[in-house]
Amino acid sequence: MFEFKTIALFGITAIAEIVGCYLPYLWLKQDKNIWLLIPAALSLTLFAWLLTLHPTATGRVYAAYGGVYIFVALLWLWLVDGVKPTMWDLVGGSVALLGMAIIIFAPKNV
Repeated sequence: MFEFKTIALFGITAIAEIVGCYLPYLWLKQDKNIWLLIPAALSLTLFAWLLTLHPTATGRVYAAYGGVYIFVALLWLWLVDGVKPTMWDLVGGSVALLGMAIIIFAPKNV
């Protein structure tokens, strides 16, 4: 159960970060409404808060989170941008997730 909760928390954290960066992108690059910056700021605030909920050392959380972020960004590429990930995207995302699993779930001598 710990593993599922950890991965789910990382996933929600990644979505909060991506949304917080995507909304300003829409405003700057696609001429959308400047009011998108308000939910963007709230999303980035949520992202920072979610990172604090992990029960391990911050550096370890940030390192492992990077792997989940890569995978979620590839899902975003497919579901939001409408670009199907290549086989190499999927291989890279899988390697990133494997790295996350090793960092977070391996036995610790602490």
